Amino acid sequence: MSQIKDSGIGWIGEIPEEWNIKKFKYIAKLYTGNSISDEEKYLYENNVNERSYPYVSTKDVNLNTKTVNYDSGMRIDMNNRKFRIANPGDTILCIEGGSAGKKMAQINQKICFVNKLCAMHAEKDILDDWINLYVQSDSFAKEFSLNMSGMIGGVSLFDLKNFSIVVPPLNEQKLISKFLKEKTSKLDEAIKSAKNEIDLLNQLKRNIIRKTVTKGLEQNPNLKYSGVDWIGKIPQNWAVKKLRYLGTLQNGISKDGGSFGSGYPFVSYGDVYNNFVLPTQVDGLVESTSSERKLFSVEKGDIFFTRTSETAEEIGLVSTCFESIENATFAGFLIRFRPASNTLDRNFSKYYFISDILRKFFVKEMMVVTRASLGQNLLKNLSVVLPPLETQKEIANYLDNTIGEIDKIISTLESAILISKDTKKSLIYEYVTGKKRVEA
Repeated sequence: MSQIKDSGIGWIGEIPEEWNIKKFKYIAKLYTGNSISDEEKYLYENNVNERSYPYVSTKDVNLNTKTVNYDSGMRIDMNNRKFRIANPGDTILCIEGGSAGKKMAQINQKICFVNKLCAMHAEKDILDDWINLYVQSDSFAKEFSLNMSGMIGGVSLFDLKNFSIVVPPLNEQKLISKFLKEKTSKLDEAIKSAKNEIDLLNQLKRNIIRKTVTKGLEQNPNLKYSGVDWIGKIPQNWAVKKLRYLGTLQNGISKDGGSFGSGYPFVSYGDVYNNFVLPTQVDGLVESTSSERKLFSVEKGDIFFTRTSETAEEIGLVSTCFESIENATFAGFLIRFRPASNTLDRNFSKYYFISDILRKFFVKEMMVVTRASLGQNLLKNLSVVLPPLETQKEIANYLDNTIGEIDKIISTLESAILISKDTKKSLIYEYVTGKKRVEA
């Protein structure tokens, strides 16, 4: 049995004596992709030229299967030297936004890719397969989490290049990579199957929510045209009003990078992106003044919209605040809507603003330049279906019960996925840090 040594890094621990710790920048080439302009989007959308590469966005990277959709419809001519190319075997990793450090994949063909993704290409004494395995490990996740910063949340390319990676001899990299791929493939299949079931249940939830918040609980209500195409018909005694008449809007705080990491609670882009009910405790901290904490406060009943992203699909995602967060402020990449009293039940809001009927409005109206951006003027024109306040509460109670039952099933499936993922993570961590070895 070989000797072990202290790696000197807490989240890696001990490693075999003959293994090394190196910085990514010394063993791999790391580089981000390119944003795309309106003109280029028009030019390359549905480009079927065989001499072109798929243009991959974060939305094309599947979080659970760690695979890429290469057929999103955007292809870049290979002669366009502006766009950086990632090659088969490279790992692409999201380093900015709500999916930062979570979405990753090893690609099997040449691609161009968005600037929120980083390509990692093995160069010296390391295999592409080894890099791909290591970035899936808890060791990498821990270092990524410790280096997260900024208004929208992410890790800079400079910092990423200085991350540590465990490097065994090449022959052991090959043995471990082959072993882990075989062991984790069955776990991946189980995860994929459970995820497919969850997708079907989530679609059922969306259908129930959409129907209930626009038609109510009566079996055959008398309906009228709402006046809005994407809403359709609503019950006779319901109203439709623009958001501008129902409360006030406020963009979030803008601070320099050095202001983050200490101070007072800070609601980040990721807190809204990942939760339709805002967490009562958030991880972010920012140095803020008393006047800033008053202007950018986070109070019970507030509704937060994501304001900017690379795609229209990630704009206008909503999280409702159910409990005030004392002394908190919120990110500049968010817009806060604060309803006037007695206009919107917050529990009804929770469902109405996550219903997929709103996506039709945002995707249709959004103007995409290098990044999609939601302005207050556009948001003010969002039409809101308004049942009587008592009816809002009845609808919310019904949805709490109905959606709650579906969520129980989803929770069971998610627990099974979590067990499979934890098993996979444990396997990867133990073998990529040398806690367990593969015999030749």
